[in-house]
Amino acid sequence: MDFITGLPNSNGKEVIFVVVDRLSKYSHFMPLPHSFNAPMVAQLYLDQVFKLHGWPRSIVSDRDPIFLSQFWKALFTLHGTDFLLSSAYHPQTDGQTEVVNRCLEAYLRCMCADSPKEWCAWLPLAEWWFNTHYHSALQATPYEVVYNQPPPLHLPYLPGECAVAAVDRSMQKRELMIAKLKESLLRAQCRMKQLADKHRSDRVFQLGDWVWLKLQPYRQSSVRIRTNQKLASKYFGPFQIIECVGKVAYKLQLPDDAKIHNVFHVSQLKMFVGDSPVSVSCPDWITVSAKTAMLKPYAILDTRMVKVHNAPQIQYLVQWEGHSIPEATWEIAAEFVIKFPEFVGVHQT
Repeated sequence: MDFITGLPNSNGKEVIFVVVDRLSKYSHFMPLPHSFNAPMVAQLYLDQVFKLHGWPRSIVSDRDPIFLSQFWKALFTLHGTDFLLSSAYHPQTDGQTEVVNRCLEAYLRCMCADSPKEWCAWLPLAEWWFNTHYHSALQATPYEVVYNQPPPLHLPYLPGECAVAAVDRSMQKRELMIAKLKESLLRAQCRMKQLADKHRSDRVFQLGDWVWLKLQPYRQSSVRIRTNQKLASKYFGPFQIIECVGKVAYKLQLPDDAKIHNVFHVSQLKMFVGDSPVSVSCPDWITVSAKTAMLKPYAILDTRMVKVHNAPQIQYLVQWEGHSIPEATWEIAAEFVIKFPEFVGVHQT
């Protein structure tokens, strides 16, 4: 499961909820408004996916707040579903939907590049053609795998076959889009396979090994911290491997006050060569003990109402501890209250 965001508003929808079956590759593409929540996504799953396929045995996804919410976990746990969340800095764990997302985006780009606000109307056609397209990995189409029969034969439309002008134009446009879809899908699959094979390498570590950990130059915190991490070292540690999680993920012994998940994909690790270290190096921002790791609010200086994705949002102008008033930043009020519930005694001016 995954979400495609950042789309233009189309009939009140700005997000696509993508669900892919790992066995058959059968996919469902469902539009959502921008302001969606866990109950809304769960209801959409029940309406569009559950009625056809039932409850899943397990769900592979990234660590989106929807998939980490108590409502979502409670609903699916009651039906015996396991959650397989991607490890830190390795979105390839959820690579199945990432690949489908790219194919779907290529579909919509061909279909409605000239009129992007019409993508919602083309979504059912994109879903049909993805599920009835031949997959080299399956040696069949997803439709055949699920329904045990070939998809209904598509009869090409000949211009002028229908006397109604509006229908004739629509059918000709559909034939053109179908041809573009087939070409784009084949080109995207070949390109992604070549790129993935080019960078693959085999790495195996043992329990107790010391490894360097590669971390990206951005933080897990939603609060904007002004200290620049772009030029910081990419590898930190070394850290000791304390558990092997499957074949390609390892759990590391991070500092007790670390704020990031301690399971990492093998691609983020590099073997430490030398004597066992006495101490380890960590970026300041992964621990709560560092002075610059987490900004703390000092005062709320002002409030304002802004429009975000056509919805009103209240923002606070927050002055942070150890920073001057000119360095104050505008923060979304709802997120600020959730992140700093213990903040009291603020000074509004």
